[in-house]
Amino acid sequence: MKKYARVVTVFGSSRPQPDDELYAQAQALGEALAENGLQVCTGGYGGVMEAVSRGAKQAGGRTIGITARFFPSPANPWIDEEIRVATWRERLFELIERGHGYVTCPGGTGTLVELAIVWEMLNKGVMKKKPVIVFGDFWRPVIECVREAERAHLSSWGEQGEPLIHVATSPRAAAEHLSRHLGARLRGR
Repeated sequence: MKKYARVVTVFGSSRPQPDDELYAQAQALGEALAENGLQVCTGGYGGVMEAVSRGAKQAGGRTIGITARFFPSPANPWIDEEIRVATWRERLFELIERGHGYVTCPGGTGTLVELAIVWEMLNKGVMKKKPVIVFGDFWRPVIECVREAERAHLSSWGEQGEPLIHVATSPRAAAEHLSRHLGARLRGR
């Protein structure tokens, strides 16, 4: 079994089903991450989490699912290692702590919270700099609105020199960006 040194935590909606376009994109993302030698960590349940894990497994990758006793659902079948915690809060911070980099796919309020906490932790220097990708244009209006508000104040801000969040328009672009920043190598090359 190959050893994966770098973990990418992927956030996204639990709602997409296998016949949805977002599910297909997330599955391709998981595949691209695994092909770039990156281990995938998700919230472990359905939707985007399942699709990313499925894509990674089908490409020969390794997957971690962080689940919580708070949610009654079982982990999806594409998870290699399930880490079960007690609360939603523990789950959130375990997902963040495991990641060497992050991808945020389209989602609802839970996904927004995940993106916002990672961004704030980076902005305030609470954690060392790590690459953060938003997948597609879904989050672009939120990001631009926050950036506009931050630039309007004279106080220092983590994005003054370089953006902390990058937009990737394809699974391949996201995986390659993360691979470059994390020092992962394309398997088989």
